[in-house]
Amino acid sequence: MKIYWWAKLLLAFMMLGGCRGEEKSTSSYLLSAADFAEKMNQLPAAPVIDVRSPAEFSNAHLQHAVNVDINSSKFEEQLSVLDKSKPVFVYCLSGGRSASAVNQMQSMGFQEVYELEGGMMKWRAANLPLVNGTSSDAASSASGMTKAEFDELLRDDKLVLVDFYADWCAPCRKMKPYLEEIAAEMKDNVELVRINADDHPQLCKDLDVTGLPTLQLYKNKALTWVNSGYIEKADLVKHLN
Repeated sequence: MKIYWWAKLLLAFMMLGGCRGEEKSTSSYLLSAADFAEKMNQLPAAPVIDVRSPAEFSNAHLQHAVNVDINSSKFEEQLSVLDKSKPVFVYCLSGGRSASAVNQMQSMGFQEVYELEGGMMKWRAANLPLVNGTSSDAASSASGMTKAEFDELLRDDKLVLVDFYADWCAPCRKMKPYLEEIAAEMKDNVELVRINADDHPQLCKDLDVTGLPTLQLYKNKALTWVNSGYIEKADLVKHLN
């Protein structure tokens, strides 16, 4: 009797191993802008998913991209029409939303997902092509502030702290209250300038802003310090004294 049960147990393990061997694994790949572009050329039939907001998408996007807003309640529903066994490309502005999208897509069963590292900010920095919006509103806001206009904001008599942010960026929202506190507490010596990266893509490219949030500190109109990513108030203040 013991031999009989051992035989059944061995058979069960063999069957379990066989089933697992047939399962399809999920793979995601984080690619640089150049590699992402090359992979898109290699897989021209693969869907390209822009997970930004419709307003962002209307200003500019990658060629052949389809807008599926990750913050929409219908995000997964819209993705469900795609063939999960085939490759898919995903991107956003700076990489945060696309990373969340990849996680959701993996849980949905997508088996081959390619993500653009650093999003459109890195894509622009690499001078890769974009499709610009065609509406008058999109055309007028596609580039935003020029470098010359930005230079006019810099002053000789104060430190100028420039905050490049986006409304959807969680670290940006977390930093906003204390940045406004600093602007009030140090108003005699520091001037705060906040620039929405979504509205000023060309300026971000000109100033090599490739991630959000990004802080730039100017003294006598010269760039003296840069920080990319979240920073605590106390650590920032050290650079302003």
